[in-house]
Amino acid sequence: MTQKQILVGATLISTGNPFTAPWQEAVHINTQGAVLIDGPVIAQVGNADKILADHPDATLHDHRGRLICPGFVDAHVHFPQTAMIASWGKRLIDWLNTYTFPEEMRFGDPEYAAQIAGRYLDLTLAHGTTTVCSFATIHPQSVDAIFTAAQHRGQRIVAGKTCMDRNAPEGLRDTAQSAYDDSKALIGRWHGQGRAEYAITPRFSPTSTPDQLNALGALWAEHPECLMQTHLSEQLDEIDWVRGLFPQARDYLDTYEAHGLLGARGLYGHAIHLEPRETDRLAETGAALVHCPTSNSFIGSGLMDVSGLAQRGIALGLATDTGGGSSFSMLRTMAAAYEIGQLRGTALHAAQLLWLATAGSARALHMGDKIGTLSKGYEADICVLDLSSTPAIAQRSAEASDIWEAVFATIMMGDDRAIADVFVGGQRRGGLD
Repeated sequence: MTQKQILVGATLISTGNPFTAPWQEAVHINTQGAVLIDGPVIAQVGNADKILADHPDATLHDHRGRLICPGFVDAHVHFPQTAMIASWGKRLIDWLNTYTFPEEMRFGDPEYAAQIAGRYLDLTLAHGTTTVCSFATIHPQSVDAIFTAAQHRGQRIVAGKTCMDRNAPEGLRDTAQSAYDDSKALIGRWHGQGRAEYAITPRFSPTSTPDQLNALGALWAEHPECLMQTHLSEQLDEIDWVRGLFPQARDYLDTYEAHGLLGARGLYGHAIHLEPRETDRLAETGAALVHCPTSNSFIGSGLMDVSGLAQRGIALGLATDTGGGSSFSMLRTMAAAYEIGQLRGTALHAAQLLWLATAGSARALHMGDKIGTLSKGYEADICVLDLSSTPAIAQRSAEASDIWEAVFATIMMGDDRAIADVFVGGQRRGGLD
């Protein structure tokens, strides 16, 4: 018989989208809450007194004074860039050539790929992240490495072989045919296996010929159950590059749309400098955009219009974008999203930030019925935040007038020290009672 577990503490409850409804109606915190875990799923969420009384034999994890959240969902990362994170500032194209491509060439070695995959996932778990959506490299063994490492840890994972057949070093180029063949084989091997899902992954239009984009569009049409992830309109000089490479395209998004790579299960990272037509088409097709605020500031890309895009009904996720992003922490990523919102004239509330990092990212990944919310029947991926994890945060939390003020201090100043406990599929992965 499975041993039931009870987490007692303030619980974060999401019932709607705080960008399209008042945040007070969409997200709230039950300060007297509890979560009952039964095996790998959440069996009950409610008031602590009742859940404790109904299940006296359950294992108790007492987190009173802390915030029990869904595990963080990081919707756009590059796990192969783990070892080169925080490399000194260049513009995107120079940064790729100087740091990223040389590092990614090392992933032809299966042992190195496995080492970095394990390191990356351990770092994410230490920061409370229980689901990631990652680019790999062109090497199929890099995809095997991240799926295998996630499988061993029980983490939910989306990943795909990065496809590039031009404008990259010789050791990092495949072909239209090999991109199709390798990706198809990997879908057969991994998609739907346990908690693994595959994402068809052209890096971005500049590194794929029209033939390769067509091949991947055809593959997506054959496997519409898969996600498709790529990059869109990250920097202005990148957009100029795309115009030169695709002179017939109406805009950057059209380089994907014309080749069958625009759809409801598409994930487009960055999306900072969008044309009106692009925004319209993204809204019409139901595609998702992923906000990467630490990366956007670190590489000097620009300020994504999160609130404006959300008002259009576009699904939005949040991501560290390791290693263009400068942190593995979704707390730091939320803080950066707040700062970018301020620069755009919109102060995002803590409820909106936490929603982006949990339910919002889960929705973007088409997993909103499985993860991202503390609700009965959902997978028991849970992160517990210590709201007084450092002296600086503790003194601010002590002065807070309500729970949201205390939470906001942890968002703005917190790091892995704020992660008091982590559960993955109901299995405890860290923390102390």
